[in-house]
Amino acid sequence: MTLTTAPGTPAAAAARETHETSPVLPLPAPLASGAAVLGGLLAAASAAMSWTWTSDFPGDLTYYGSPAGLQWLALVGGLLTALLALAARGLKGLRWLSPSGGNNGVLFAALGTLAVCWYAVVAIAVELDGLVNLDPGGWLAAAGSLIAVLGALGLPLDRRRAVRHPELHWGLYAALLVSLVLRVGLGQGWALHAVPPGIRPLFSENLWFFVAVPLVIAALRLWRLLDAWLRLGRIERPLPAARKLPAWVEILVVTAVFAVGLGVVEFGVSTEYGELFVGFLLLAVFATAALLASGAVARLRELTSRHRAVTTGAAFAAAGAFPFTQGSETYVLIGTNILIFATVALGLNVVVGLAGLLDLGYVAFLGVGAYAAALVSGSQFSVFSGVHLPFPVAVLVGALAALVFGVVIGAPTLRLRGDYLAIVTLGFGEIFRIAMNNLDGRSGPSLTNGPNGIASIPDVNLLGFDFGEAHDFAGLHLGKNGNYLLLMLVATAIVVTVFGRVANSRIGRAWVAIREDETAAEAMGINGFRVKLIAFALGATLAGLAGAVQAHVSGAISPDQYLFSSPTPPNSAFLLAAVILGGMGTISGPLVGAALLFLIPAKLEFLQQYQLLAFGVALILLMRFRPEGLIAGRRQQLEFHEADAELPAQAAPIDDVPTKAGA
Repeated sequence: MTLTTAPGTPAAAAARETHETSPVLPLPAPLASGAAVLGGLLAAASAAMSWTWTSDFPGDLTYYGSPAGLQWLALVGGLLTALLALAARGLKGLRWLSPSGGNNGVLFAALGTLAVCWYAVVAIAVELDGLVNLDPGGWLAAAGSLIAVLGALGLPLDRRRAVRHPELHWGLYAALLVSLVLRVGLGQGWALHAVPPGIRPLFSENLWFFVAVPLVIAALRLWRLLDAWLRLGRIERPLPAARKLPAWVEILVVTAVFAVGLGVVEFGVSTEYGELFVGFLLLAVFATAALLASGAVARLRELTSRHRAVTTGAAFAAAGAFPFTQGSETYVLIGTNILIFATVALGLNVVVGLAGLLDLGYVAFLGVGAYAAALVSGSQFSVFSGVHLPFPVAVLVGALAALVFGVVIGAPTLRLRGDYLAIVTLGFGEIFRIAMNNLDGRSGPSLTNGPNGIASIPDVNLLGFDFGEAHDFAGLHLGKNGNYLLLMLVATAIVVTVFGRVANSRIGRAWVAIREDETAAEAMGINGFRVKLIAFALGATLAGLAGAVQAHVSGAISPDQYLFSSPTPPNSAFLLAAVILGGMGTISGPLVGAALLFLIPAKLEFLQQYQLLAFGVALILLMRFRPEGLIAGRRQQLEFHEADAELPAQAAPIDDVPTKAGA
């Protein structure tokens, strides 16, 4: 819950009535603070000790004085907890880390450290068959992280005065009982007699489901009990004025932050096994929450808003440096695919986030651009194999082809609204895929080589620079995937620039008006059909541009790459989810959402079978706890969480465009 506590505002009175600052555990303040610092330092110190005696656990945690794998995460989490606890106490030199003066950040950092350390302990015990495999470092990590959490719970925290949860429906308890009975009955075999023979394997091979249902219900009940006990809330205090620094110092700070961000991303992408990536996700989530609660992110936002050009340049410079930090081309290829996915998601954000048009067939425009560019790029499998246009011209052809399709599809359908428009766009996406399958010279005209697609698309060659070959610059090695990552970074920069310019333009404001209330916008003189058609055409053009680059990056395209839903992104369902997950109507939101939705399935291979199930659960939780998305500006948060709060009258920045739920 977000409350503004500026004196004299209605929100300040609401904060006094609904929130309080009090500890969860009745501990003396010095003892609680000392325990938080000591626990964090113990968890960090455990990284220099052996966690298990055998190297069978991934990462080889058997060495003293040489952290590896999950130990690095414990080191970072423990140090962050200790530093935040000292900063909250007002230690000189660390106040910049906790400008809000609250202690919730300390608790979140301690919980992140606890999650990483105890996850490692449980994983070692499960994979190596018993706690006997733990060395002193593992025990110290578990004990230290627990001490840090207990100490943080004894600090004065921002809490709600009361928590009201509706009682769980009796049907959930009935489902729990039925699931347990079926699990026992199916496991012993006697319940299978009531199941028709044709579908018995469906039940006998998926016994996990009848265990998962009770676990989910129990987790929900446990969460409610924990929430009622902790009553954690958020009182957003006005940050004290920062000490004025020279401009060059602020620029150095922004640059250093992006350098740290590059290191974090590099660590996450290059994780070699699932246990380490899960630990990385746990720590990243809690550390982000800790820095948000401490006010450090808000302070950084002040700096970046004063130096927007430097911020943008530092972000792209960090992304451009990524391939030079990787020792494996596999990880660079993951980064390239993330950029492709993110760029297409940002194009969809024009249609969904700004104009509020629910497009369920957007991936078809990606395919139109890819096929158009592949046909004129000199592939021997193209019906125009004699045509080999330069890469910039081929990209332009792909973008224009997608633009034409966007206008042709949008003109007759954009008079529809809501679900009807969604159904039509879904149909277009399926029609495109089926048409590409049938244009093989047998079922239809010979154009796309049918299900086999178009392979052997030549590598890009610009001004004598062959993107298909490795290059060395001043001792730095850049492989083929690195070349294409930099090329895709240029495409992303173009799409970001177009989105930013258009979102702040007159047409961008018209899109927002149409999204919020089309009838009211038309009553004010906005031509709704024309405005929506422009949004549809621009979104299609950006997707076509990304598709043309994707065709050259992958070297081959086929119809099965452009589905509505599949375990492998990009597809229409995942693109839409990336926009909603990240934050509709913003620039950074879809980029972050797309990166997460691509990286998590790529790293957690054991979830491949249940990827869509996990994906659906994640979206449900997101819509329940953060409907505005992971990255949302102040205006989005006010709209979703404080409907009665007064919105600022001035124009909002790009990442602060108010977003309508369910647009």
